[in-house]
Amino acid sequence: MASAQKVSTCFWFDTEAEAAAKFYVSLLPDSRVTAISRYGKNERMPEGLALTVTFDLAGTEFTALNGGPHFKLTEAASLVVQCESQAEIDRLWSALLAGGGKEQQCGWLKDRYGLSWQIVPTALPAMMQDTDPERSGRVMAAVMGMVKPDIAAIKAAYRGH
Repeated sequence: MASAQKVSTCFWFDTEAEAAAKFYVSLLPDSRVTAISRYGKNERMPEGLALTVTFDLAGTEFTALNGGPHFKLTEAASLVVQCESQAEIDRLWSALLAGGGKEQQCGWLKDRYGLSWQIVPTALPAMMQDTDPERSGRVMAAVMGMVKPDIAAIKAAYRGH
């Protein structure tokens, strides 16, 4: 099946591509694994191991590749998830940290597979882009002091409380 998306992202894994893709699609509604190709006999990785896993996260297509230990995921690229509610932030935050993920500053975290994520309240970009530099500055200071985003605290900073 051809992708309707002209450009997509491929993530390099050692051998965890299939497990990672299945985990990622479990996190977001309207997500699914769409295709898996596997290594055959006498190839560079074990026969039957997923070579590529194509998956859709809430309408965006990605590919996970098992290519061996040559390259590692870094914070230089991350998935950004816009969250409507604190409950959604809390759910995703807990799920992504489970099994060995690591929290970082300002709504960033790294999951157990090494992929970096930004969990962002949907209201945050508009507050940070406010034309009032005092309001946007308070929001930036609040976010910089957080690990997991706290929507109520961000809104309070925006209002000057």
